Amino acid sequence: MERPKNERDDLKVADEMFANAWRMCLPELEARSRRFADGQRDQAEELLANTAIKALLFMRRAPQTVTDPCGFLFVVLRHVFLDSVRRRGRDREVFDRNREIDSEASGFAHDGLSALQKLELDQQLDRVVAAVSRLSREQRRLFAYRFIDDLPYPVIAQKFQINQPLARKRVELLRNRLKTAMARD
Repeated sequence: MERPKNERDDLKVADEMFANAWRMCLPELEARSRRFADGQRDQAEELLANTAIKALLFMRRAPQTVTDPCGFLFVVLRHVFLDSVRRRGRDREVFDRNREIDSEASGFAHDGLSALQKLELDQQLDRVVAAVSRLSREQRRLFAYRFIDDLPYPVIAQKFQINQPLARKRVELLRNRLKTAMARD
């Protein structure tokens, strides 16, 4: 299916805006991403790649909202960096990286818990699963996107074809609904 001419023109304008800004700012973006990654080349390249993807997708969706493409690229780079820091922090909370992979322990943070604490944790998890199973199909999709796939709000909004504030509100309402359901059980 071919896109309408004005939509193709908008994409072309957005692509050109992105390409020009990327070429102009790339040396500074590379330097900043290396600083964010503490000189680790692989991490710096990953930050740049994620920045390019997110910036291009946003520019294609709403090219008229970007008034300073170079400044926008630096803002996106900072957000990508902060997301990666948060993700690594969550990973450290869940996994104990000091354990041997081949050891009998699974490497999860709850391994040091007493039997009673593990039982309470399992019961709480069962209540969450039960509460999620009672949600509507759309709410289960939202739960999976946000809490299982850990998708950012812009991606969730795109998948549901809604704006970001509405996506945030729906996630907040979903959290509240699950908390209420867990308190009842």
